[in-house]
This record gives sequence, structure tokens and C-alpha cells, in this order.
Amino acid sequence: MQLDKIVNYHKALADPTRVRMLLLLADGEWNGQALAEKLCLSTATITHHAAKLREVSLIHERRDKNTIYFSLNHYFLKAHATALTDRIYKKGDNPIAMDNNKATARQSDQPAASLDRDQDQDQQSRLEQSVLRNFITAEGRLKHIPAQLKKKLIVLEHMVSQLERGRKYTEKEINLFIKGFHDDFATLRREFIMHQFMYREQEVYELNPPELWTHWQNLR
Repeated sequence: MQLDKIVNYHKALADPTRVRMLLLLADGEWNGQALAEKLCLSTATITHHAAKLREVSLIHERRDKNTIYFSLNHYFLKAHATALTDRIYKKGDNPIAMDNNKATARQSDQPAASLDRDQDQDQQSRLEQSVLRNFITAEGRLKHIPAQLKKKLIVLEHMVSQLERGRKYTEKEINLFIKGFHDDFATLRREFIMHQFMYREQEVYELNPPELWTHWQNLR
């Protein structure tokens, strides 16, 4: 899927109504009826456009009795926005990117910047190892699903790193894979999709490129 996901993101934004919806949701949560009134549209039309935005993880939905509320998925909105340029200027694949990488390398020769980077990487490595020791048994089983987002992402990344890149998995295969870690395969399967580790289309699953993943290192 990799390129399809990026293309679908841009397709979802190629509609003025959806862009207006995102602009309104930037101010906070709105329900479907309020969006319909604000944009002078029917609630059915809002539901249609919301489904398109939800398919590419640009919005969240929550239901309160008979009312559905929408809000921005800030992380994925930013991640999708840079995914295309990240892929175009992937290291080593583009002369402009190579020039930029050389410039970055020269800047990184500064001792202070290099030291800070090394310290950050060391802290991240210690955190990752600590979380995996606390949540993964010696047999490789997941004790329980972490409640804290950063720890959960570390565990999810550890799990998906054992899948084959480029391979298409059936839902049954993914369930069996997850059950090797934890019995609650349905929850963990949803987490894979929610945090963009995997892409699903008609019950076929495939790893996303790492640049689309929700990276725990970016959380504060």
C-alpha cells in the first residue's frame, strides 16, 4: 500500500467541503448537525465527507447517545502532510536531498549538537529497553497492553518489527501473529491501524512505511 495511502490522503483533501470541515474542527470538536448547519449542508452529506476523512485518519469520531462528534487527528494530519515530501526526498534517492544531507552532516560536526543528539538517543534507547523489559516476558509474550501512549507505541513497534515488509497478510494471519504476543488480538489489531503501523483494505493487511508510523520518539 505505501504510495496508495499517500495518494488517498491527497484525494481526501481534494474537496472544498472536507477542507472547510477541517478548518472548523481546528477550533475544537463539532457534532454532525452543527457542521451541517454551519456549512449549509445536509447531515447525510457531512456523514459522507466525514467517512472520507476518517478513512485516512484525519479525524476522530465519538458517539454520545445519538449524536456523533468529530475532532481533528492532529498527529496524522501532520504526518500525512509531510509523507509525500519525505518519500520524494528520501535519503540517497534524490540529488537535492543528498545535498541537504551533506549540509546537515557538516552542521552535525559541531561538538555540542553531536553531544546533545547522542544523549537524546541514549535516553530513548534506555527508555525503550526499560519498557520492553517491563511489558514483554522472557518468552516474548505481552503481559498487558500499556495504558500510556508512549509505552504502548514502543510495544506496538516492537511487535510490527517482526512482520515482513511488503508482504500482504490476511486478517486471520494477523490475528494469529498477535495471539503469539497477547490474546486480545482485536484490540491490538485496531491499534496497528489506528497508529498507522499497518494499512488495511478489504481485510488484507500490510505494513506502512516507517515514516507513516506514530513514532513514540516524537511524543513529549
